[in-house]
Amino acid sequence: MIDDIRFYARILSSRLPAMAGLFLLASGIGLVVAVRAPTTYATSAKLLVESPEILDTTARAPSDIAAAEQLEVIQQRLMTRANLLDVARQNAVFANASAMSPDDIVEQMRERTAVTQSSGRNKATLMTIRFSGPDPQQVAAVVNQYVTIVLSTNSSFRAGRAQSTLDFFQQEVDTLSQELDRQSARLVEFKNTNADALPETLEYRMSRQALLQERLSRSVRDLDDLQKQRASIQRAYEANGTFDASGALPLTPEQRQLQTLEQELSNALAVYSPQNPKIRLLQAQVDALRERLTKQAPASEGTSTDSVLNVTLAEIDTRIAGLQQEIASVQTELEALADGINRTPSNRIAIEAMERQRADTQALYSAAVQRLNQARMTERIELSSKGERISVLEPASVPDAPSSPNRPKIVAIGVAAGLALAGGLFVLLELVNQSVRRPGDIVARLDITPLATLPRIETAVQRRLRRLRRLTGVAVVAVSVPALLWALDTYYMPLDRLFSLIVERLT
Repeated sequence: MIDDIRFYARILSSRLPAMAGLFLLASGIGLVVAVRAPTTYATSAKLLVESPEILDTTARAPSDIAAAEQLEVIQQRLMTRANLLDVARQNAVFANASAMSPDDIVEQMRERTAVTQSSGRNKATLMTIRFSGPDPQQVAAVVNQYVTIVLSTNSSFRAGRAQSTLDFFQQEVDTLSQELDRQSARLVEFKNTNADALPETLEYRMSRQALLQERLSRSVRDLDDLQKQRASIQRAYEANGTFDASGALPLTPEQRQLQTLEQELSNALAVYSPQNPKIRLLQAQVDALRERLTKQAPASEGTSTDSVLNVTLAEIDTRIAGLQQEIASVQTELEALADGINRTPSNRIAIEAMERQRADTQALYSAAVQRLNQARMTERIELSSKGERISVLEPASVPDAPSSPNRPKIVAIGVAAGLALAGGLFVLLELVNQSVRRPGDIVARLDITPLATLPRIETAVQRRLRRLRRLTGVAVVAVSVPALLWALDTYYMPLDRLFSLIVERLT
């Protein structure tokens, strides 16, 4: 074990210049980067998504979205190219902005800006906006402008979404209202066109049909009786030259009314006295009818039989013509009723289909009106800032101390990297070197156990020369590595920028 330690100590001393060069190179780069790294200040602001002040569920509309989704939308709008360019120009974030392209400005602004969200069940939804830069006043101004953009975007976003929802449902209500009017007009037009075959009048038309059929049968019987009576009068006159005019004609309506009144008067006299007002009223009516019938009687009883026959036949013909006209009218109306009754079932189906369609449209219209009222209420809530909104929980403040860089950490990383490179070089050279340097190597590689081994014998002068060469190598490395770093930094590229480019290429 002690021999191994001595062996590796001798090898370490021989490889010390190369390892020292790597160590000095990495440490020097770390030191330069730590010294050259610009001082950066950072500040942040916290925003809170507040619950709506009005919790009426009837005021909710499709414009309501989850708070996390709302913050995501606002974040995307905040980090747009136009907003970042405006913020950078208004706050003079970059001293050499005139020499930078818009793409570079946007990229730098996005690298310096950090937007985070935090939310959870039964937890408040928060948004944190952070910005870093070389000027503390500048970073605070940038964050405050970010906050202003977020608040303005949230207000306009929710108001615009509520207005869009209101416009949509208003258009939907107008469209459904016009559709209802068209369907109602079509239904009314159909009913007017088929007024004689509507389901709601079917019962009346069927009762009317039964009444007309009964009336038609009675008229047909009366017509047949009159035709037989006329033929009987003509046969009697042709056979005997005379006829019984008293029974030739049926009683007229006035005669039948007179008979009825005379019967009522007779029945009333059996109960009341002649001075009773009812008796007097009936007597007056009977007298008036008798007088009227007397005036209608023939002027003299000596009228010839031919004249009476002609008058009688003329009256019968008049009544026959009236009955025939009535029969034709009744038959025409019956045909129309039959046609309407036959068309009623199909009309019922058509009307029910149109009414169902109208009922469906009416239901959609009612739902749209309800949603329109909800959208109006939501718009009022948003315009009055009583709904869900974003408020500033913690505004950005001017930072007192820089947030980066951590210079001791950078130097420590450079030193650690130098040690790692030096150790890696030592291990790599040891793995690559396959020469025999110890007795154990002879046994391991040649499978021979030597009786004895002799080390390389040096004189005192050789030993001093070897040590001098090592010290000279270390001195050369100690001088050349800083000189090389200085030359690169002065004549080629600053080491911090060179290191940043190397890291970017590697990542």
